[in-house]
Amino acid sequence: MSNTGSHPVTVVITCAIRPDKLEVARQELKAVIRQVMALEPACKGIRVLEATDAPHHWLIVEQWESEEVFSGPHMQQPHMRAFMKTAETFLDGKADFEFWHETFAA
Repeated sequence: MSNTGSHPVTVVITCAIRPDKLEVARQELKAVIRQVMALEPACKGIRVLEATDAPHHWLIVEQWESEEVFSGPHMQQPHMRAFMKTAETFLDGKADFEFWHETFAA
């Protein structure tokens, strides 16, 4: 069951990067994150993690005002459309997207 709406959402993206394209992927992701943070106030933060034993496996954790904002306006931004096209050159397969809502925090 999807819980879309105006509730804050954590977007968890997992992906594999082609080992020979790691530096390009890092540069492109850093550039698009700078644009997102500068131009999209609905984004509350983005963290990128690499697996300790496999630096080509990435986990991207994004905080958004809502799933609707992420899936709609954010993904339609010109910088995101361009990035998604560029990502095809360095992704090893497809990226997986999951949407999480906080239940509680300590």
